Amino acid sequence: MTEYTIEFVGTGETITCTDKETILSRCLEEGIAQEYSCRVGMCLACSAEIVAGEVTQPAARGLTEEEAENYALTCMARPQSDLKLDRGKYPPSIEGDLEAVSNDGAVADD
Repeated sequence: MTEYTIEFVGTGETITCTDKETILSRCLEEGIAQEYSCRVGMCLACSAEIVAGEVTQPAARGLTEEEAENYALTCMARPQSDLKLDRGKYPPSIEGDLEAVSNDGAVADD
């Protein structure tokens, strides 16, 4: 079992995580306020942009193959190297959906 360091850019937070556990599970154990909802790789609430490093996340069904190269669903992702993650960054496939929703939760008219 190999242990890796995960740095969350812009927060000053760092955790260690083995290649056998998910990043989200370690965040929760360490008291890191990582967003999540479904915990099965579908909702993208736990998304983080991979700034540096590699993860494996074969069950991250909410991401396309291309998106999985640049984004981690922390509920599914297991580190394969030391990592730098930017939490709260979402893949392009849902960025447009987020921009269409106004601050009060209503869908904006186009």
